[in-house]
Amino acid sequence: MAILGGVISLLGYSVFIEKPRVMSTDDMMPIQTFQTNYNSTAFDLNTATYAPTNFTEAAEKTVHAVVHVKNTAVSSGINSISDLFNGSRKYEQVGTGSGVIISSDGYIVTNNHVIDGASELEITLNNRKKYKATLVGTDVKNDIALLKIEATEALPYIPFSDSDTIKIGEWVLAVGNPYNLTSTVTAGIVSAKGRDLQGNSATDSFIQTDAAVNPGNSGGALVNTRGEFVGINTAISSKTGSYIGYSFAVPSNIAKKIIDDILEFGKVQEAIIGFVPDLREDDIEGVRFGDFAENSNAEKAGI
Repeated sequence: MAILGGVISLLGYSVFIEKPRVMSTDDMMPIQTFQTNYNSTAFDLNTATYAPTNFTEAAEKTVHAVVHVKNTAVSSGINSISDLFNGSRKYEQVGTGSGVIISSDGYIVTNNHVIDGASELEITLNNRKKYKATLVGTDVKNDIALLKIEATEALPYIPFSDSDTIKIGEWVLAVGNPYNLTSTVTAGIVSAKGRDLQGNSATDSFIQTDAAVNPGNSGGALVNTRGEFVGINTAISSKTGSYIGYSFAVPSNIAKKIIDDILEFGKVQEAIIGFVPDLREDDIEGVRFGDFAENSNAEKAGI
């Protein structure tokens, strides 16, 4: 009966809501039919030949190197009337996201917001093996975190690509764990580069794609058709909290610089000029110094 009711409601919509179509003589022409199979092709301008675009190789290379990240945070508080008499209790809050293995010895990059506030971090590989992870370092401004797991075997990993060379219109794959659906791969194209998202003044060079990204994809990999790491899926533009056509990734070049700094110095190294320029529009050559940062090299030099 439920199915019948559904059919009736659909018929009712068709009959009573849709306006009748006015047929013209052109409408009476024979209707041509075409096959609806789609063969995606890539055009090589150098050789003037078509080659099929195949995502299976890239998916196979990357799906085993993208992991599920479980963040367990413990907090205490009073959440019920009984707690008023018995005292505050400890509560566990669990969050999940994705991460990318970037070396065979177990280094994993993810978003900082995926692991923020964690009391315990658990990594689940694509083969369902679980590991406890340690936090190596973070960069809150660029929303990057570096984790480490100790595995007994060499792990599959995704090599970095030069994200500066990626082109608008190029095919990319988003690999992650949306809604805890592990090892999910979606495809799209690079829609824009150098995006500055409202509310994020730190990273003004996001890669924008139309690959479907949803909650749980954060920290996952954006890869090219060769299976190379070009970005970390970080944000979506949405009024509902779910994907509506736009997603954004931190470019791999930014992520790699942050990772290298964390491994070498323990924190991200930022360039500091040491002085503030005087921006008055006077007709002068060069730069007028307005002020100096305290204890900076510029101040010490006595400029």
